[in-house]
Amino acid sequence: MQHARKTLSIRPVADLGEDADADAILRRAISRKLCVAAVYNKMHVRFAPHILYTRHEDPFVDAVVVERDGKPPREQKLGVFKLAGLKEVRLTATPFQPKVGFDPAGELYAGTTLHVVTA
Repeated sequence: MQHARKTLSIRPVADLGEDADADAILRRAISRKLCVAAVYNKMHVRFAPHILYTRHEDPFVDAVVVERDGKPPREQKLGVFKLAGLKEVRLTATPFQPKVGFDPAGELYAGTTLHVVTA
């Protein structure tokens, strides 16, 4: 007697559902240390988000840009992105390591941190 084999299906990492907003995607990316792809200032960027915080009650994310319009940046540095400016935000399967020297306990983030990457 044969039994039907169970079939597993895998949901792509980038599929968080139709209603996922940038905040939820960034929180998941920070927790899992995965890069995010988005459009910012009409440029396609892929970045490694390190910290989600507020400034003047607006949400921001500090991240290391991995790719800008298909090309790597000239230097690796922590950039600031306002969430309102991020469009077409999606999670990628590309892992990242936190930037050496990143200090989430810095004065800039005091009392405003929403989510931060762990070492």
